[in-house]
Amino acid sequence: MTDYKYLTVRDEGRIRIVTINRPEVMNALHSEAHHEFEPMWDEFAARDDLWVAIITGAGDRAFSAGNDLKVQAAGKRGPAVKSGFAGLTNRYDLNKPVIAAVNGVAMGGGFEIALACDIIIASENAVFALPEPRVGLIAGAGGVHRLPRMIGQKQALGMILTGRRVPAAEGKELGFVNEVVPKGQAVEGAMRWAAMILECSPMGVRASKQAVYQGMMEPTLEQAIRKVYPAQQANMESQDYIEGPKAFAEKRKPEWQNK
Repeated sequence: MTDYKYLTVRDEGRIRIVTINRPEVMNALHSEAHHEFEPMWDEFAARDDLWVAIITGAGDRAFSAGNDLKVQAAGKRGPAVKSGFAGLTNRYDLNKPVIAAVNGVAMGGGFEIALACDIIIASENAVFALPEPRVGLIAGAGGVHRLPRMIGQKQALGMILTGRRVPAAEGKELGFVNEVVPKGQAVEGAMRWAAMILECSPMGVRASKQAVYQGMMEPTLEQAIRKVYPAQQANMESQDYIEGPKAFAEKRKPEWQNK
C-alpha cells in the first residue's frame, strides 16, 4: 500500500475507505493533496477486487472545509489536477459507486467532494455550505452545477447565492443527503450502504450508475431509454448476467464473478 501524506487508505474486503487526513486545518485541501488523491482513485478504478469506496474526514470536526485558502492567499497554489478537487470532482468515468461519509463540516470544495459521490451519509452534526461568494469565489468544482440538478434550481440558488449553512437534517429534506446517523457513526452508516451494494452484481451496479449519469445528458427521456450504454452492454455479455437469474431460480445467493 502506498504511503500518503494527506490521506489514508484502508481496504476492507471489496470496500476502499479513504480518509482526508489534514485535521489540523479541518481537512482543507491544497494542490499537493489533490495530486495524492488522483493516482489513488486511478488505482481504485483499475482494481477488479475493489467494488465500492467510502470517503470521509479525519477527526470529528470536519469532512472537509474545502479549499485551503491560506495556502492560496500565500500564493502557493500549485498546478491543478485533471480529475478535480480531491481527484474526484472531474472524474466522470468512474462507474464504481462512491459513498461520502460526512462526519462534520462539509464546506465549499468539501461539499463538492460529497456532491461528486453517489450517496451521502451524514452524521447529525454535519453542516453543508457553498460559501465561495463570501470570499469572492465560485463553487467551480461542480457545486454550482451538481446541486441544482439534485435539489432543483430555487433550493440550490438559495444555498449558492447566500452561502448559508445547511444542517444534515435539512440536507435530507432537500434531497442531497441519503441518511442522517448519530454523531460519530458516519462511516458505520456508509459501511451499511456499501454492504447492500455488495449484495448486487458489480457489473449491474456499474451499468446502472453509468446509465443514470449518461442518460441524464440525453436530450429526451426516450433517447435515454433507447440507448444502450457501454457498461450496460458489457453487463449483458457477462457471466453475472446469467448467474443472477440462475441463482434466483435456484433460491440461493448469487456468486458474482465480476466478468
